[in-house]
Amino acid sequence: MSANPIKPPHVYAGSPLDRGDQVRRDENWIAAKVKDPTSKFLPLLDLNVPILNGAHPQAPASGDPPGLAWIGPGHLERLGVDANPVFLGLREQVAYFAVDITGYARAAKELQEGANWRYEDARTATEYLSGPETGIVAQARAQVHWHNKHGFCSVCGGPTIMKRGGHVRLCPKCGTEHYPRTDPVVITVVSDGARCLLGQSRGRLARMKTYSALAGFVDQGESIEEAVAREIMEEAGIKVKNIRYHSSQPWPFPSSLMIGCLADAASTQIAMDEEEMADVRWFDRGEVRLALAGNSGELAVPGPIAIAHHLIKAWADGA
Repeated sequence: MSANPIKPPHVYAGSPLDRGDQVRRDENWIAAKVKDPTSKFLPLLDLNVPILNGAHPQAPASGDPPGLAWIGPGHLERLGVDANPVFLGLREQVAYFAVDITGYARAAKELQEGANWRYEDARTATEYLSGPETGIVAQARAQVHWHNKHGFCSVCGGPTIMKRGGHVRLCPKCGTEHYPRTDPVVITVVSDGARCLLGQSRGRLARMKTYSALAGFVDQGESIEEAVAREIMEEAGIKVKNIRYHSSQPWPFPSSLMIGCLADAASTQIAMDEEEMADVRWFDRGEVRLALAGNSGELAVPGPIAIAHHLIKAWADGA
């Protein structure tokens, strides 16, 4: 894949926090920061994130978009929340954590009744948050979800405990350390020069009548280039060449890394996988540009929250 200049981060990337790899190794430091009155906690509820309303006294100045709602350790203590928080990182020596309050019904109720914020799912939150804050949301949502799903050791079945501020789960019974996983996904816009290849997978995109770049998980023992070629062949029956990297995007649903690529078509006759795909078609540049502008009556493409939008736009703009 060809070299590519660094691009501005997509939604769910660009967190302003220093993840503090060295300091989070110190369990005493983490314990002290959990009680430090300057520390900030993001209380997640069913993986939804709290968004400040404009009327909140801590909200930005009038006219600015609302941001994430943070609370202090004293607030958590008064609400009776004693869940282990996940250390997100540092900013100007202030420690930031995410804490799951889903199992604390009273705390969840009081937080929503007693504070001027609302809970939004992580997708909707991007309508209100700055780019860097969406990076915090991605990290918090993905890590809390991972902890919720990995309370027991996959080796011996014993209960695991949180270590390193939530970046490791340790099984005291057999000593195995478990680390959060990130699943790599290749997503590619293929073109034959005048047209690009877009498809609808069976499921959410088909229900939305949206066409997107073709995508799929990278297999074990497979390079990014091999994964791109395999996925395009499997889904569309198209051979590709000149595969090149464009950009990447964390996708916290639950924990993927979207690896965006562009590729040239080495064949053009579509042979679609009808079990996985609802439709695969070639679209000309003019129709794609209309769709990106929201002016096409025939084609809908993903919005700017998704890397697919930016891959399609890059091709439409001549990449």
